Amino acid sequence: MIINGVDFNNYFKNYPSKDGFFGKYGGCYISDELKAAMNEINEAYFNICKSRKFVAELRRIRKEFQGRPTPITHLERLSDQIGNVQIYAKREDLNHTGAHKLNHCMGEALLAKYMGKKKVIAETGAGQHGVALATAAAYFGLECDIYMGSVDIKKQAPNVARMKILGANVVEVTHGLATLKEAVDAAFEAYSKEYKDAIYCIGSVLGPHPFPMMVRDFQSVVGFEAREQFTEMTGELPDSIVACVGGGSNAAGFFAGFLNDPVEIYGIEPLGRGEKLGDHAASLKFGTEGIMHGFNSIMLKDENGEPAPVYSVASGLDYPSSGPEHAFLHDLGRVKYDVVNDDDTIDAFFRLSRTEGIIPAIESAHAVAFAIRLAEQMDHGSVLVNLSGRGDKDMDYIIENYGIK
Repeated sequence: MIINGVDFNNYFKNYPSKDGFFGKYGGCYISDELKAAMNEINEAYFNICKSRKFVAELRRIRKEFQGRPTPITHLERLSDQIGNVQIYAKREDLNHTGAHKLNHCMGEALLAKYMGKKKVIAETGAGQHGVALATAAAYFGLECDIYMGSVDIKKQAPNVARMKILGANVVEVTHGLATLKEAVDAAFEAYSKEYKDAIYCIGSVLGPHPFPMMVRDFQSVVGFEAREQFTEMTGELPDSIVACVGGGSNAAGFFAGFLNDPVEIYGIEPLGRGEKLGDHAASLKFGTEGIMHGFNSIMLKDENGEPAPVYSVASGLDYPSSGPEHAFLHDLGRVKYDVVNDDDTIDAFFRLSRTEGIIPAIESAHAVAFAIRLAEQMDHGSVLVNLSGRGDKDMDYIIENYGIK
């Protein structure tokens, strides 16, 4: 498949470039000192990513510790309510710790051990990445510092408790809007002082090269599993696949398995309360090209050209930019990016819970809401949605703000 000059038969060999670019997006826009640290990570990754020993160890961990492969579930009752379109879910909520995040955290922590690092540092929004990295650190015997905005700490109390139980040091970030962007700022600042003994384990396909590539590679297990499972289950590929997009790690991994197939691909951003700047976090729909946190992508900007304040009912999606690969796929037109607002998201949250007995993360409910919308517009066919996480972490917030409908 060739789209706008990009050959998807050889996509993963060509993108990103050796300098970390997906077209014009990506790169490594950081200080020379930190760039040297990133080069060290990049070199170590390429030294071991093809190693039989490393690959075998990661596969063993995925099978024996994470519980992979995660299954695909036919959402039969939900499909029957809609009509002739069948909806399926890739169940990353059944991955150990309850989300897709452990897929790259175990890989990053294994890389840290290979490099002789003693500590892992990260940011988290919804807390799923923080829990996953705390889990990986405990598994490998590493110290762990997790930076989290005070707003998200309040919204995601169950995950904060889990991180602390796992032995992580949760560092509260109170400046600015005290959400995900500020947590990333604080984590980068801490890493700049500790990079000789620590590794910064970015929680999405964001940041300076090589992290957008590495996280995508570790997450691609989701997409390649899903492709094989769906074909075995139904005898064909899905007509469409859907995943939520904040930074975009679950989507990048999910999409990877289908980029060269005749499948419609949809990435769903949070429209939040509406189209006014500050009421959403839909960077790919409303943003423009810009550099933040060490990479060039499409971002939401304020009147001064700085990262704009953003909002989403889902803590893991409230980031003013998206991964550079998503910006690239957006411009190519290979992936269609759309939006879902808070109201439709919460409706989908309750509908999936009560129709199928699956409580999704609020992040994942964005994808479920769009999958329902898409299925209602189709005459027949199939939709495969990536259920990137479970909703345990969101129970207190849902009950406090929406009650039990």
